[in-house]
Amino acid sequence: MLTDGADFIDIGAYSSKPNAEFVSEEEEIKRIVPVVKLVLKHFPDTLISIDTFRAKVAEASVHSGAAIINDISAGLLDDAMLETVGRVKVPYIMMHMRGTPQTMVKLTQYDDIIKDMLFYFSERIAAARSHSIDDVIIDPGFGFAKTLAQNYEVLNNMELFNLTDLPVLAGVSRKSMIYKLLGTTPQDALNGTTVLNTIALTKGAKIVRVHDVKEAVEAVKIYNALNASI
Repeated sequence: MLTDGADFIDIGAYSSKPNAEFVSEEEEIKRIVPVVKLVLKHFPDTLISIDTFRAKVAEASVHSGAAIINDISAGLLDDAMLETVGRVKVPYIMMHMRGTPQTMVKLTQYDDIIKDMLFYFSERIAAARSHSIDDVIIDPGFGFAKTLAQNYEVLNNMELFNLTDLPVLAGVSRKSMIYKLLGTTPQDALNGTTVLNTIALTKGAKIVRVHDVKEAVEAVKIYNALNASI
């Protein structure tokens, strides 16, 4: 990934896919900390993002050398998360989600999904600021508490999240919004992923979270060249 051009590596030890199995806090730390140390031992300049919604996991990972916390719950699943991130002084990625990975598939009713998400982010950003978190990145949370149609509605209106004046991260790589729409599988979703990454860039995404780094870097280079010519 680094050789292919990844700017940072996102590591998680608790799957956040729908209906994911529960993993204890102790097990999550036991899984993730040795991996962080091992990556930094061999690639010491790597920026590592930690995908967790638990404060103790976040703190242990930062003390082991991690540089960013990526929280699918924006601090709503652990009351200590925002205080912890503010104390350890690392950038914080907050994602939009409802419920937990086990319950989110049932929580897809919105009055107006874009307005609801903007209100959610305004509240969570204010909470983060109140805990002295200076560097915040927002993630619309494609696939989290959203139907297939809602995912595309969010993508189509993603430029509205630039109203927060914060960088927007798009994570669509090989997700069901691609392969269910096309009637294929995650393994066959690279082409669709590249299409959606490109659309996300045109909608203002500053970061794309991907499995296939080489292809994503090529999309970014082409998008940047196009913008430079305007």
